Amino acid sequence: MSLSSNTNFSPAEVRAAYENFVAVGDSGDWNAWADLHTVDGLWVEHHLGTFHGREEIREAIVSVMAQAPLSMEFPIEWVVIDGNRVVYYPWQVLPHPTGGEPFRFSCITILEYAGDGQFSYQEDVYNPTEGERVFGAWIAAGGKLPGMD
Repeated sequence: MSLSSNTNFSPAEVRAAYENFVAVGDSGDWNAWADLHTVDGLWVEHHLGTFHGREEIREAIVSVMAQAPLSMEFPIEWVVIDGNRVVYYPWQVLPHPTGGEPFRFSCITILEYAGDGQFSYQEDVYNPTEGERVFGAWIAAGGKLPGMD
């Protein structure tokens, strides 16, 4: 699979699609987020696996995010847009249960824009061991995952 499209989209279109992608993710509507991937899109998630097609992506993201706390946030430290490619650095942040410093780990996301507000490729690169450590520390501090009582 080629990551580059034969079509070069305008920088404004790519930026608008990226900004919408981030806004939809921040909204927590993971079905709508899946719709921002092309029907034949590819999502490479280094811990969960590789998902082929929008419906596999939808099934995976809805399932995994149902296990995440609703208070989780994804602030972006930086973004680079080069042609149809977008690379950005979203932190994975869990607010401290008692108001102290938040718990967080880093991620790099790579997207390939395919037109019509959709992305044909996404890759999330992070250290799953660090993510597990951060979630463990957050739970030890009093954080609760959905279904924990």
